[in-house]
Amino acid sequence: MAFKQKIIASLIVGGGALAATSPALANDSDELEKLRALVQELDQKISVLDRKSEIAEEEAAAKKNQTPIVSASDQGFGIKSVDGNFELRLRGQVQTDGRYYPGGDGFASGNSDATAQQAPNTFLLKQFRPALQGALWGKYDFLLLSDFAGGKTVVQDAYVDAKFVPWFQLKAGKQKTPFGIERLQGESDGKFIERALPNDLVPNRDIGVQVHGKVANDTVEYALGYFNGVIDGGSSDSFSNSDTDNNTDKDFVARVFTTPFKNEPGFLQGLGFGIAATYGDQRGSGTGASSTAAQTSTESLLPSFKSALGQLTFFKYRTASAGAADGTYGDGERLRWSPQFYYYNGPFGLLGEYVRVSQDVSRNLSGNIHRHDTLDNDAWQIVASWLLTGEVAGYTNPLPKRPFDLEKGTGLGAWELVARYSEVNVDDKAFDPFGTGSASTTQGRSYADPRAAVRKASAWAGGVNWYLNKNIKLALDYEETSFDGGWTDKAGSAYLDRPTEKVLSTRLQVAF
Repeated sequence: MAFKQKIIASLIVGGGALAATSPALANDSDELEKLRALVQELDQKISVLDRKSEIAEEEAAAKKNQTPIVSASDQGFGIKSVDGNFELRLRGQVQTDGRYYPGGDGFASGNSDATAQQAPNTFLLKQFRPALQGALWGKYDFLLLSDFAGGKTVVQDAYVDAKFVPWFQLKAGKQKTPFGIERLQGESDGKFIERALPNDLVPNRDIGVQVHGKVANDTVEYALGYFNGVIDGGSSDSFSNSDTDNNTDKDFVARVFTTPFKNEPGFLQGLGFGIAATYGDQRGSGTGASSTAAQTSTESLLPSFKSALGQLTFFKYRTASAGAADGTYGDGERLRWSPQFYYYNGPFGLLGEYVRVSQDVSRNLSGNIHRHDTLDNDAWQIVASWLLTGEVAGYTNPLPKRPFDLEKGTGLGAWELVARYSEVNVDDKAFDPFGTGSASTTQGRSYADPRAAVRKASAWAGGVNWYLNKNIKLALDYEETSFDGGWTDKAGSAYLDRPTEKVLSTRLQVAF
């Protein structure tokens, strides 16, 4: 408009000056009319130009408000609406491991020197997990996480999390059961390549719904859930009918975790502790899958236990003979509970948990011999870590102060030393024979076979983690696991301790 006014003013001034200096022209009405028409024409053209300029500015502003924001960073790849209410992100995680048994005592199967089979040293693709996550309307988060490692495809997570307000959120679908502190830690954030022995008792992923949130200025987290129910250490996809309920009853889950000094400076700021519990009535079967196939854990609803780093089975209940119904099975209430904590202060970290499971079990034998008991199995662990390069320790991976860059010759990344002790204990009643008679006649009358299932496993582990940057991690771990029981001599007449398992493991991890 200012340009328009200047043009018109110049024409008027010019016309006035022309009239003042040339009386003849001023008296000529035709010439004045032409001048007025010219001014009006220019006025209209300038108005059109001004409007076109305004429309162009409005269209540019509207286009800017409608164009989604595309991003690519160490957080993944994403697209998001300008108002932030709609978002889609592509993330992923790949873990390639090496597993070695330097002592030659990693036994994949067998229960004596005569029958034991050595576990092979191997490289393995442990995880290949692309993830799609995002948000709808700014409140409804979603996650779809699949895993293509291990020669099969598994949907690990598939849920919607409605975040109405911080203190009331609703998550539904397949998700981690809100129970174990190490199990709830991100797969890429663990201090060791494999989780510790207590996770043999901790439920993993299940299908259900939970109400959760944060209260008291974000210092208290709570979760209340209702799930199908899974066996100790298992997920819903491990059932023969994958991702469906294998029992008529459900599991109730509750967890409370507090960080009371989170908002206060001081050495207690990184302290957190809580307790979790699950309760259900799960009834399995002591019958084999068919006349030619033995019973599996998915039918018995009872777990088997694996060593942490070596991932070799060292305990399982008696399974049904082919075509028989003489296997041990879950038969009633199952109560899990777990006090847990972590503490982080500068480069130092500490995490611990205790897990106890009370499980009703039964077993039927010929001759109308039936037994029912409640078995109490427990486990615990303590993990310590220290960042040598001075980063701040936490529940998630540290952010290196100086990312490693070989080309520029700058930065060492972040280096971390870790140490762990963990153990699991099986109830003695699992091995007590029932019925009467000599040792030879009662040998098979127990819930677990003492010649092949251990009573206790204890594991010491140490390792070093190298975080090259936020996305790439190299790890080297060593663990020795000793056992009580679970072995026999070649003749099968004397009960011995399973040989100590020694494992060296490596990992290359890429996560974004």
